[in-house]
Amino acid sequence: MSAPDPPASGPAPAALARELRDLEPSCGPVRLVAVDGHAGSGKTTFAGRLAAALGGAPVLRLDDFATHREFFGWTGRLRRQVLDPLAAGRPAVYDAYDWDARAFTARRTLPPAPVVLVEGVGAGRRELRPSLARLLWMEVPAAEAWARGRERDGPGLAGFWDDWERAERAHFSADPSRPYAGLLVVRRGDAYRLVPGPATAR
Repeated sequence: MSAPDPPASGPAPAALARELRDLEPSCGPVRLVAVDGHAGSGKTTFAGRLAAALGGAPVLRLDDFATHREFFGWTGRLRRQVLDPLAAGRPAVYDAYDWDARAFTARRTLPPAPVVLVEGVGAGRRELRPSLARLLWMEVPAAEAWARGRERDGPGLAGFWDDWERAERAHFSADPSRPYAGLLVVRRGDAYRLVPGPATAR
């Protein structure tokens, strides 16, 4: 939907990468790791840094699956095009949505790598959790994250953000991700800190 925030530094991605490599596979041979959080919370940036720390792990962006008409109605497509092939040890081939053209204009391939990251709002939803090796939550309050997103995207997308906030609020009310997160990702300035998430207390 929009460009990522400027990259942040810090040791957390490198330390987390070592931990993720040691997890049991969760989707066929793949350790599928979700990075969820409110829109504007820095998911894309953190996932990019984590992918680099993992030596170039593939990243699936849920912006490729959401559309203007269905912000959260992508679960079936994701399962058919990505989860089922990865579970069988095959590359996933999926259609990617172009937010400017308002159409699916590209076809992309995701290999069944040892660790695959899936980042986006709703990455930790209940339909996906059985396929996840770890769920990470960006610990940024909704109002703060949305304000960052609006500032980043400018006034021209104010109407989109009005619609998005309503849809995201309804989604997380019905299907919250944070209670199932194993780790919370806290950003302080140019560094990240990892905090045990609610799921660790279960």
